[in-house]
Amino acid sequence: MSAEEIEVIDFGQGSRVFRSNKRKVAAIAKHAGISPKRQRLLFRLTQYLKPEKVLELGTSLGIATTAIALGNPSAVVTTIEGCSNTAKVAQEAFNSFQLIEIQLYAKPFETFFAERPSEKYNLVFVDGNHNKEATLHYFELLLKNTTTNAVLIFDDIYWSPQMTEAWEVIQKHPKVSVSIDTFQWGMVFFRPEQQKEHFIIRL
Repeated sequence: MSAEEIEVIDFGQGSRVFRSNKRKVAAIAKHAGISPKRQRLLFRLTQYLKPEKVLELGTSLGIATTAIALGNPSAVVTTIEGCSNTAKVAQEAFNSFQLIEIQLYAKPFETFFAERPSEKYNLVFVDGNHNKEATLHYFELLLKNTTTNAVLIFDDIYWSPQMTEAWEVIQKHPKVSVSIDTFQWGMVFFRPEQQKEHFIIRL
């Protein structure tokens, strides 16, 4: 991993590890990136679900994005990163792997949603702002941007008591038919014909 140092503009809750906005790419990958285990799981989920259109909120270095794109090469993957410097590193990685189906936008999430209010997605991976209010706000926005067979994955649902509260509100939402707590991710499904169920699975 690169020893390059970049200046990160953090639009979320900040970092528990880094005390400076100037961070080495290798350190970001180690402390803020998705783990190899979670990367494999995301790859397998995408391979199984075969979503046609995917949205990721919080690209970071693009490690999770790459797993999604490789899991279903025919999917159109849209990923949003608020920090332009971080997005540049991710785009370089996508180019090196020739992942041309990935569409990366360096802009705040709010701006993206405002520009594409009617876009629909089958799979959404949310890993961008570990804040209760922001997470619930994105969830409400995504209810308008997902199909009935969509899956929403929220990362770090136990990152803080507030994130856990957000996850509890999401899983109780009347439009959510099935929710799965993996102790790291919270996944929700919207199948109106299915009775409401909640599962806890350690993955």
